[in-house]
Amino acid sequence: MCDIQQVASKADVIVNGYAFTKSDEIIKVLNLGCPVRAAVLSTHGEVLETSMDDIELDIVRDYLKRNQRFMEGPDDA
Repeated sequence: MCDIQQVASKADVIVNGYAFTKSDEIIKVLNLGCPVRAAVLSTHGEVLETSMDDIELDIVRDYLKRNQRFMEGPDDA
């Protein structure tokens, strides 16, 4: 089991209980309320791996779309 506080503190953005962490060309997403629910997305929002159902995955992808600009650092702009 992962350390939720550590994941949350390293996350680039947390939206409605989902921690989004950008790493190279992927974005890791963890449901902080239910840590067995996770996803790995490309920076374009394509699903690479997931343990989420389709509805939760659609919600997460929408959160990413709406908040991805907050994950971009000076090198990404």
